[in-house]
Amino acid sequence: MINKYRWWEYVAIYAGLAVFLGFILAPFIEAFVVSLRPLNALFSIPYQFFTDEMSFSAYITMWQNVPLLWLYMLNSFFIAAMVTLCGLCAIIPAAYAFSRFEFRGKNTLLAAFLAINMVSGAVLIIPLFKVMQELGVLNTYIAMIAPGTAFVIPTGIWLLRSYLLKIPKELEEAAWVDGAGRLYTLRRVILPIALPGIVVVSIATFIAAYAQQFIYALTFNNKNELNPLPVGLFQFFGRQEVVWNELMAASLVGILPVLIVYVFLQRYIVAGLTAGAVKE
Repeated sequence: MINKYRWWEYVAIYAGLAVFLGFILAPFIEAFVVSLRPLNALFSIPYQFFTDEMSFSAYITMWQNVPLLWLYMLNSFFIAAMVTLCGLCAIIPAAYAFSRFEFRGKNTLLAAFLAINMVSGAVLIIPLFKVMQELGVLNTYIAMIAPGTAFVIPTGIWLLRSYLLKIPKELEEAAWVDGAGRLYTLRRVILPIALPGIVVVSIATFIAAYAQQFIYALTFNNKNELNPLPVGLFQFFGRQEVVWNELMAASLVGILPVLIVYVFLQRYIVAGLTAGAVKE
């Protein structure tokens, strides 16, 4: 195989990747360093990136100062998981219908889904509050799960529909010849083949649900024991000072569920993103 890049092109490519990764990872590195530094050394002048007093004590004291921190993390994971599960129940059949059926208004609906992705949940927060109030579900998990699910469905439909379009229709036709029905074919033929795509959609949905909890919890919930992590982190903000080192430690620990899910499902994500990229 002929090498199509010169040495200086490799240097330029890897230098660009290094700058990009540095830009992405810099906030996490700074947060980690802040979590290791004592509170009285965070605003020293001149600023010192490393000090002799660095320790992991903030990762211990944060549980003592905010006793319900573990519950906030559990709530965040539960809400994101339920949004993902409820979203998939609507995304899978809808994406299958948009990829296989022809009906009036199909393209208009797809365009509407795309337009919904451009609308922030904050725009509809007052109407959503009225709806939740009329349904009597304020201060419950439902009040945070339902709107989160509604906003992840359009994106999920677009992603999964694109994947399902790559699956040959001949596979379904062969199953129909053998007497299989539409639902049986979807369950036994299409879904196993589309598993990498479903995993990609699940990960994207879970991350979106994990990131959008703040505004819904702050508006629709007043019960402290139901709060997700983004709202629970406010307890590190005191009247006189902000416990920045413990706040950074709790924030880093709070993103672990997303990282764990990504690491364990990474091979499915890669398979789903590269499926159909090479023509055989």
